[in-house]
Amino acid sequence: MTGKAAKLLCSAGAVLALTSAAQADPTFPARYEVRGVAATDALNIRATPSARAEIIGEIEPFAIHIEVLDLSPDRKWGKIGVPEGNGWVSMAYLAPTPPEDPFTVPRPLSCLGTEPFWSVSLYPRGAEYNSPDTGAVPMAVTHEAVADHGYLVQLEEGPSLNRTLIITREACSDGMSDRAYGFATRMFTEAPDGNSALHGCCTLDHR
Repeated sequence: MTGKAAKLLCSAGAVLALTSAAQADPTFPARYEVRGVAATDALNIRATPSARAEIIGEIEPFAIHIEVLDLSPDRKWGKIGVPEGNGWVSMAYLAPTPPEDPFTVPRPLSCLGTEPFWSVSLYPRGAEYNSPDTGAVPMAVTHEAVADHGYLVQLEEGPSLNRTLIITREACSDGMSDRAYGFATRMFTEAPDGNSALHGCCTLDHR
């Protein structure tokens, strides 16, 4: 086992030890798309899972890549993310996105952290690292693996800078807003000017 792998397993073990008693439902988060909404209408996002609740936003009638974090007790409403928090939409107008390859990490998928600000986005045809210091930097995925409750992604940013993400299916907060996320991540970076280990949250939502 390499030194990098040992450090990653140690970090991931600490996270899993804290959350093993309350492991997330493996069904969620899951990706959905809007169905049955007229082209001239929109799907309302409400503050609570009720048709009488305040409308706090809307989703376009043919939107895809909508991440549902959880369902209401009656399973009629889905919890989704909004810029500064979460809202609820009627599941009557959402259809599951067709299943993806179970042996690859789902895409698009974005992970982000604060203090410092950073993000890594995985797309069907590439990956990108972004921070205020570097701007958008393309990366190549060199290895990925799937487990029951998470993912491993190894990325290369040039010949001497490598990033490894361990993504676990569990509740996560970005520390800057009231938004709840359904994936947490640890990112280990190997760089010529020094290694670093950061944590953040991930989302399947790409509306």
